[in-house]
Amino acid sequence: MSKVFKSVKDVPKEELLAPGHRLCAGCAAGTMVRQVLKASGRDVVVVSPTGCLEVSTSYFPQSAWRVPWVHIAFENAAAVAAGISNAMKVLQRKGKTDENVDVIAIGGDGGTFDIGLQALSGAMERGDDLLYICYDNEAYMNTGIQRSSATPFGASTTTSPPGRLSVGQTTEKKDLVGIAVAHGIPYAATACPSYPFDLMNKVRKGLDVDGPALLHVLAPCPTGWRFDVSDSIEIGKLAVLTGLWPLYEVVNGETRVTVQVPRREPVAKYLKLQGRFRHLDEEALKKIQGKADALSKRFGLGPVREQ
Repeated sequence: MSKVFKSVKDVPKEELLAPGHRLCAGCAAGTMVRQVLKASGRDVVVVSPTGCLEVSTSYFPQSAWRVPWVHIAFENAAAVAAGISNAMKVLQRKGKTDENVDVIAIGGDGGTFDIGLQALSGAMERGDDLLYICYDNEAYMNTGIQRSSATPFGASTTTSPPGRLSVGQTTEKKDLVGIAVAHGIPYAATACPSYPFDLMNKVRKGLDVDGPALLHVLAPCPTGWRFDVSDSIEIGKLAVLTGLWPLYEVVNGETRVTVQVPRREPVAKYLKLQGRFRHLDEEALKKIQGKADALSKRFGLGPVREQ
C-alpha cells in the first residue's frame, strides 16, 4: 500500500532539493519540488526541460538536485523520461538490476502545454510508465513573461498587454487534465503546493500506478503575477477557495474532488492581489467569476460566500 501523508510526522525531514538555488523568492515551483521529492524519496530520476526550474537549480558547476537529474530540450522531456523508464525495465528484465526506480518529468506550462505537448501525448498514448508534473505559472516566466496556452483570460503578459482595445489575454486555459484523461491514462490530477498533503499523496498515487500519470500543479509566480513574495501560499489557497483551481483526481476515468470547498470566496479577492489583473473592469471580473461558477458546478463545490 502506498505511503499516505496525513501530518508533518509523515513527511521526511531530508531535503532532496538543496537550499541556495536561484529560484525567485516566493516561487511556488520550488516549494512544489520540495514536496514532490519528499513524496518520491531518493529512488527516482527527474527529467526537466528548459525553464525557470532548470536554469535556477543547475548553474554550472553547481546543482541543487540531490537525486539523479537530467536537463533536456524544451520539447522532449516526456520522451526522454519514457526512454529512461523503459531502459530501467530492460535492465530489470535482463537481470542487470533489481532496483525499482521511479521516473518523473517536471516541466513548466510552456514546456508542457505548448512546446512539449506532442512528446507528452506520445508517452501517454504508448502507456509509458512515468509521472509527468506540470508546474503551471501561467506564462513563459523564464524568457520574459510571454503568454502561453495556460495563461488565463484577462491576464497581462508582455505578449498579451492590456489597453484600450484589449483586455489582456483573450483566451482561456487549456484543460490539461482533460487532454490527459482523453488518452485513457490511469491517473491524472490537479494540485497546489498550498495544500501540501494533497499534493504529496497525489505524487505517490501517480508513481504507484502502472503506466503514465499526470499531475497539473498551480505554481504562483510573484515575478510574473506581480504580488508580494510573502503571498504565494495565500494566493494558491485563494485559487482553490474561489473555485478557479478545483483540486481533484481522475482514477481510471472516475473523478473525485480531493479538497471540498463548501463556501467559496469571490474571485475578486484572488485577482486583486495580483498586478497582472489590476486593469480588469467589472465586465471582465464578471466573466472570470462565471468561469469559477461553472467549474464549481462541474465539481460540486459550494456557492460564493456572502459578503
